[in-house]
Amino acid sequence: MIYTCLINTPIGEIRTAAENGALIGLWFTGQKYYPVQVGTWVNNQDYSVFESLRDWLSDYFAGRCPGQAIELNPGGTDFQRSVWEALLRIPYGHVTTYGEIAKQLGCKSARAVGGAVGHNPISILIPCHRVIGSNGNITGYAGGIDKKRALLKMEQPDII
Repeated sequence: MIYTCLINTPIGEIRTAAENGALIGLWFTGQKYYPVQVGTWVNNQDYSVFESLRDWLSDYFAGRCPGQAIELNPGGTDFQRSVWEALLRIPYGHVTTYGEIAKQLGCKSARAVGGAVGHNPISILIPCHRVIGSNGNITGYAGGIDKKRALLKMEQPDII
């Protein structure tokens, strides 16, 4: 069974989804690639994953680097999962480029990496907002560029 709950954050409402004790999704309400199956999910604000997530988000939005104590299960293809694992290695307060991730993975296409980054189903915790263009520009974010800027500014105020 997939459980869901809505959580308000300082930069907008998010919908979360969890299954078998793991977080499987976190999206800004209405973002690009917002899940269509939410109508069949069961609302459960008290599911233990969501309680842990609320604590994690509280620390994060208070400007503290939270630990990764929440089990994540984003699904995806093998390639997408390899990109998302690379995102998890980007330290809090740092950024990298799509090209750098492509090099790390031995992939010839920064565009393919960008596609996987864009389809990351667990925003913020799998920090796709920490990936910028090779020229330093703040590019693409399924939740909106304004949210990406806000997340980056919160983690590293001098980046914006």
